Amino acid sequence: MQAAPVRATAIPSFTDALRAVESLLLSSGQRTARRNAWTSVLEDRRRAKDRDEAQRVVEQSFLARH
Repeated sequence: MQAAPVRATAIPSFTDALRAVESLLLSSGQRTARRNAWTSVLEDRRRAKDRDEAQRVVEQSFLARH
C-alpha cells in the first residue's frame, strides 16, 4: 500500500481568504483606504492606552506627595 501524496501547497489562512474576497469586491484605492483607516484605529487605541498610563502615573505621583 502506498502513502497518500504530500500536499505541496499550504491551506490559506482565514486572513488570506478575507484578503482574496476583499480584492474581488473592492478596488485598489478602496483597499488602501480601508487599511489606512484600520491602521489609524489601531494607532488611536495605542495613544489612548498611553494617555491612560500617563494619567495613572500622574495620579500616583500626586497621591504619593499628599
